[in-house]
Amino acid sequence: MTILCFGEMLLRLTPDQGELLLQSPAMTVRPGGAEANVAVSLARYGAPAALTTVLPDNALGRAARDEVRKHGVDTSGVAFRPGRMGLYFLTPGAVRRPSEVLYDRAGSAFVQHVEDALDWPKLLDGVEWLHLSGVTPATGPTGSAAALAAIAAARTAGIKVSFDGNFRGKLWAEWAGDPPRVLGQMLAGTSLAFADDRDFALVLGRSFDHADPAERRRSAAEVAFETWPTLERICCTLRINDSVQDQTLSAVMITRDGEHHAAPIALTGVVDRVGGGDAFASGVLFGLWRGWSNDESLAFGLAAAGLKHSVPGDFNLFDEAHVRSAMAADGFDIRR
Repeated sequence: MTILCFGEMLLRLTPDQGELLLQSPAMTVRPGGAEANVAVSLARYGAPAALTTVLPDNALGRAARDEVRKHGVDTSGVAFRPGRMGLYFLTPGAVRRPSEVLYDRAGSAFVQHVEDALDWPKLLDGVEWLHLSGVTPATGPTGSAAALAAIAAARTAGIKVSFDGNFRGKLWAEWAGDPPRVLGQMLAGTSLAFADDRDFALVLGRSFDHADPAERRRSAAEVAFETWPTLERICCTLRINDSVQDQTLSAVMITRDGEHHAAPIALTGVVDRVGGGDAFASGVLFGLWRGWSNDESLAFGLAAAGLKHSVPGDFNLFDEAHVRSAMAADGFDIRR
């Protein structure tokens, strides 16, 4: 049974490492997008992953589709329509300067056509999991309508939904959207949520202000489980930043029966953290799809996220064996 990922693909333009945007003329172009990132990871792990999106009917759209397809993702659900390719510019961080994202995606083919371009009953045929994120509804009224339609169709078909909060304040601020209402409706159909207490505070319109972050997460999860009966698991990563290049990452999964924790991993000399959350989500989702325990799925997701920090670009380019090696901490010697 397929894992279907739904969301907008973008092209990412990045100056050379350490440079500011347009400090020099050179920029590297790579495809990306939260849901495409998850689909690529899943396919590389060996899962039957598919992507549905709307791309412009031009060379840029076809190149983006081909880049995903070459990693083994089923792209038969990609629709091509008139319009432009969504872009984002990433200025890489360095030392104490964080990375910065500039979006240029208004009026993209996805935004213009996504509400009526996709046949959900057909796309969901043979699907076990639907994965989507809070980025899609943030793109505008059409994105919100499409995200809600996708989840409604999945619920009707008895398909499990994986939802990554991915709140994008810059996108929501560009139009008169209602994030709590839309994201709340999405969570109402979700069984696996990648979210933390800040996401739930936004949607529920209340604060979780305990001094201990762990208690904030527990309190938020308790209210979330009460509010959304379909919700089974809540996962998030926990990050400590010593600098842009030196960080520590751990993870927690909260279920209705208790908590699961993945031990912290040190990330020294981070190459690119963009897509790390998607790598984490893909790893957890892959484990659950395979029928692994909560602990094993969480540990796999954290190891996948750690590996993503070692390569440039949005995509996590590792297979299951690589992630297993990282979990065992035996991947530091040269392989000959």
